[in-house]
Amino acid sequence: MTPRRKTRRVDVGGIGIGGDAPVAIQSMTSTYTYDIDATVAQIRALARAGADLVRVAVPDRRDTQALPSILEQSPCPIIADVHFHYERALEAIEAGVHKIRLNPGNIQDRGQVNRVIDACKERSIPIRVGANEGGIVERKDKDARAVEKAALDRDYHGEIVRIMSDKIEEYLRIFEARDFHDVVLSAKSIDAVITIDAYRAISERFDYPLHLGVTHAGPPETGRIRSVAALGTLLAEGIGDTIRISYAADPVYEAEDAKELLCSLGLKLRTEPELIACPTCGRIEIDLIKLVGEVRRKLADIKVPVKVAVMGCVVNGPGEAEGADVAIFAGKGKGIIYVQGEQTRTVAEADMLAALYDECVAFAARVERGEAKLHSGDVTIRPPDPLPRRDGSIPLTVSSPD
Repeated sequence: MTPRRKTRRVDVGGIGIGGDAPVAIQSMTSTYTYDIDATVAQIRALARAGADLVRVAVPDRRDTQALPSILEQSPCPIIADVHFHYERALEAIEAGVHKIRLNPGNIQDRGQVNRVIDACKERSIPIRVGANEGGIVERKDKDARAVEKAALDRDYHGEIVRIMSDKIEEYLRIFEARDFHDVVLSAKSIDAVITIDAYRAISERFDYPLHLGVTHAGPPETGRIRSVAALGTLLAEGIGDTIRISYAADPVYEAEDAKELLCSLGLKLRTEPELIACPTCGRIEIDLIKLVGEVRRKLADIKVPVKVAVMGCVVNGPGEAEGADVAIFAGKGKGIIYVQGEQTRTVAEADMLAALYDECVAFAARVERGEAKLHSGDVTIRPPDPLPRRDGSIPLTVSSPD
């Protein structure tokens, strides 16, 4: 992991972005903002899933009118998403939102943009500006568009990255002319590689904090691969101060996956159990996929980051479960449970879920009382005796360490 790139820091309702602040997780509601109850319910669900900040769309006056009530009930800072109508930005600022998403390119009157900037400056409200691949190629000036299109035809990848970076500099000149510096930048594409190169370019060119994202990523099944490929690469290179994973689905998945990404890279501490499981193969003699799903649902009740391993045999299981606080090795109708390397009991297949859950709850309680510590990576699991096949034969010989 490359150390985090140093950027300016902005404050969004008490959440820091940039500087030495942790990488913040964002998501966006999919409700109509004027539906206050539905919007607040989704904001709360996103916060429970790990979102530090939530963005809401405010295309209409009735949306900004709903903001005061939403802000009163929100458990986290709220960002107003503004395009085209500067009045919505001013109304959102007056309502007390904590940040504005603004696209100066969609507001032709510079005076209107300046009014928004000045209002944010007066209240110390940051503004995010960005260049999205799909919206930065010149559309109104035919001559300029022809020049850009010709360059894109020659080298689309390189030219689109250059245009995105140049467009951000153009936007920044507007803010710097008003002596406004509480700005967050983004440079999104639907293409993971373009996204990576665009953020690399602007991270070298500007010292403002960066909001990472892949735009229009698609459904979770494909969008999470595209998003993690880009965002994981950038974060590992020390680039990025806040992230949003975007799906055409319930936004709760966005927050959950963003949180898992940050935890996996060591950029966020876990606050709930971590579940690992072996891949399925022909050695498995129980419905491991079903068991893992059931364990995952049960572990949601535990609020201590216990590391739990669910293994289907003893071939690779002991090594893969090294460091687990609680582990189960399952096969031929029974399971053997370990707690920090010590075998505690053997249970029938029908009792595996309840027994594993009980051991996890008991261990978490001991951690909370200070009687036990979470794994430190040095837990050694002595392999259990081989579980026989259904025909009674022993699948392999396991040599236990002395």
